[in-house]
Amino acid sequence: MAMPADTNASGDIFGGWVLSQMDLAGGIAAGQRAIGRVVTIAVDKMKFIRPVHVGDVLCVYTEIMRVGNTSMEIKLEAWALRQRYGHREKVTEAIFTFVSVDEDGRPRPVPKEC
Repeated sequence: MAMPADTNASGDIFGGWVLSQMDLAGGIAAGQRAIGRVVTIAVDKMKFIRPVHVGDVLCVYTEIMRVGNTSMEIKLEAWALRQRYGHREKVTEAIFTFVSVDEDGRPRPVPKEC
């Protein structure tokens, strides 16, 4: 839920807060697919469509678009559930790239799907 401490000078939720929530959701999806640790290496095509307001619930949805040898591209969409109970509006979208890494932080292959 977006809280007053997360606002910018205009009173809207700070874009960096939204980005961090998306990074968390993308990291969960990538980590599940990699069956291990992942790191974010790029954010592409970030597009803010509508503001997020205090009291909105941010819902983030993920879709794995591409899996390479060590990296994955994940499309993320963030939707705001207005004032916790209202209608939903798409507020931003982006493509995040994650790399699967070993315990020493070196790239490791993403396991093949079973």
